[in-house]
Amino acid sequence: MKRILSFVLSLILCQPILAQESYDLIIVGGGASGTAAGISAGRAGTKTLIIEPTTWLGGMLTAAGVSAIDGNHQLPSGIWGEFKQRLEEHYGGPDKLSTGWVSNTLFEPSVGNQILQEMAGSVPALTVSFESDWTEAKYENGSWIVDYLEDGDAKSVSAPLLIDATELGDVAAAQGLEYRIGMDTRDEIGESFAPANGNDIIQDLTYVVTLKDYGEGADMTIPKPEGYDPELFACACAHADPITDDDPTLDCGKMLDYGKLPNGKYMINWPNCGNDHYTNIIELSPEEREAELEKAKLRTLQFVYYIQHDLGFKHLGIADDEYPTEDDMPMIPYHRESRRYYGLVDFTLPYVRTPYNAPTPLFRTGIAVGDYTIDHHHRERPDAPEIDFIKIRVPSYNVPLGALIPKDHPALILAEKSISVSNIVNGASRLQPVVLGIGHAAGALATVALQEDKPLNQVSVREVQQFLLDQNAYIMPFLDVNPEMKSFQAIQKAGASGIFRGEGVPYLWANQTWFYPGRAVTEFELIQGLKPIYSDLEKFWGASGDYLTLLRFEELVKMVDESISREKVSESWDKLGMKGQLFDGLILNREQVSMLLDDLLNPFEKEVMWDGNFTGE
Repeated sequence: MKRILSFVLSLILCQPILAQESYDLIIVGGGASGTAAGISAGRAGTKTLIIEPTTWLGGMLTAAGVSAIDGNHQLPSGIWGEFKQRLEEHYGGPDKLSTGWVSNTLFEPSVGNQILQEMAGSVPALTVSFESDWTEAKYENGSWIVDYLEDGDAKSVSAPLLIDATELGDVAAAQGLEYRIGMDTRDEIGESFAPANGNDIIQDLTYVVTLKDYGEGADMTIPKPEGYDPELFACACAHADPITDDDPTLDCGKMLDYGKLPNGKYMINWPNCGNDHYTNIIELSPEEREAELEKAKLRTLQFVYYIQHDLGFKHLGIADDEYPTEDDMPMIPYHRESRRYYGLVDFTLPYVRTPYNAPTPLFRTGIAVGDYTIDHHHRERPDAPEIDFIKIRVPSYNVPLGALIPKDHPALILAEKSISVSNIVNGASRLQPVVLGIGHAAGALATVALQEDKPLNQVSVREVQQFLLDQNAYIMPFLDVNPEMKSFQAIQKAGASGIFRGEGVPYLWANQTWFYPGRAVTEFELIQGLKPIYSDLEKFWGASGDYLTLLRFEELVKMVDESISREKVSESWDKLGMKGQLFDGLILNREQVSMLLDDLLNPFEKEVMWDGNFTGE
């Protein structure tokens, strides 16, 4: 027996012990959200590690080739806005990015990766481990232990917080968290547009390809792919925008120009008899996933052959200078849908369509904004229940912070497309600028939680929002207010406090919410906005519909703070750099009142709960 024990002990002692490096934050996945989260947290000094399986950053923006941005052209929020600005600088102006008709911002995937790598590389507190696959993630005794392989070498790291920024929410699933896949049941989700009975049908995915113009006379036609059938693509040139076009027109050039990129390249991500492919790989093993994705890649190669052989665009070949892959295809597919987890709040259609009349004021907890309409791809799954997405008119919107925090875990943050969102609303929140914003907010949330030394569900919503505002991110989707304005933060805070409401407009493929900074305020409007914040005003009914004068502003806010005087208002006016002479009858506008309230009363300091209600409301 002693010999056996001695032998076993010798084996144990001979096993290599992994050196375990400690971080403040581990991010699994360097896609759109993971990259934004790492940059956001790292810039605040949070020691952060990103574990990324490819050699690129950006995920769907770059490694998947979806380099035509959907929406948020007029909402350059935070890291998305910075990325967009750097693209403009690289190509020589915003007009140089508007090369295809699907978007205002199109770029070469390799350029997008280069910019994101430069942004990440400038953050000393951020480390990126490329060519790394996580193998195990455990949360024990208040700490995460994550094991991973970095280019085949085993490594182990620890941190108090982790962000699941994987494409399909794999880390959260490994923790046993409850999730949803596919279409929600109408009565359970509370969305009248949802089907009566739910199912596990997700959106089509796409294996995008980037084509390149090799010049007139070149023949870049690929060998005929296995199983090629031109009938699959017979309607590819029939384009009809379901919002703006009445009838489809046959225009193959327009089909290609849909995703025309700078420097003579084309993003092929075409849903109409194109390279969309249906497969649900979410719960499959890695080997099964790989087999299914090969089918998606084959569908794309068949479409490329159709474009070259049947449509005659032989000079358009697969770009050989984009991706570091043997076949010059993107490294990952474009996943439009993931597991969707249950968070502290559930982001569903009423909070997008009518945010000010929704069951609770989640808009007060916003951390990311979007303006693209709800867009689902189900052409390759014709048995999917019919949902008339064209009738689901929505304004621009913001994503609530509580949707990033799972209800059953104290130290895991949800990102990418795995937040607590309905199937229908995922059709808008899945798009690139929103996912970048979600990642930006995930990094902010982690940093504030660490600074406050609190579990995620006890973190101050307002502190996270202030963190984001300080990094030029939007928490309200006001398109007529931008970070270059000195009133930006004050207006964002007034909107997130509910003092002033925006006006939402469903508008084509770029929905809108207007603040109207120059609009005159009425006495009644001001008091109604302040009442939920200051209980002393609840029974006050002495405000008329008259436009708000300086004198009445002073009288009304004095009911909240008796120390308010003309002298204080004048000091604030001058300090804020507002122009014009002060006199009793001066009519104030929304911008002026927002700035004065922020400076004199700071109503934004009134904390909100996860459902958007004020504490004690």
